[in-house]
Amino acid sequence: MAEITTQQMAQLMIGVARSQLALIDSIENSKAGFKFTHVRPTLETASRIRSNHAETLADFPSRLLLQMLGRNSPDLERVAHELETLCGGISPVPPREGTAPDTDAASLDMTQN
Repeated sequence: MAEITTQQMAQLMIGVARSQLALIDSIENSKAGFKFTHVRPTLETASRIRSNHAETLADFPSRLLLQMLGRNSPDLERVAHELETLCGGISPVPPREGTAPDTDAASLDMTQN
């Protein structure tokens, strides 16, 4: 199986969000106010946009669909960059050679080198 790039994943996620938006729009056409009364609050809860948690890959599809509900849909480069950030993350710093990893409270001090 071929490896999928971040750019391809971003295209796929935008396509899925567009199809979800089409369903939401069709329901909105038959029942006015559905989008902002029912869908938007539920998506905000699913995306954990108002919580103090860091963004995760699991929250990203809901956040993308929320962006699609707005006037300007997200562009491919921005989505790819956000995916790259979420998938890549920050790599942990490896321990120095000849030292065992610290497990005491002093090891949590980020000001020491």
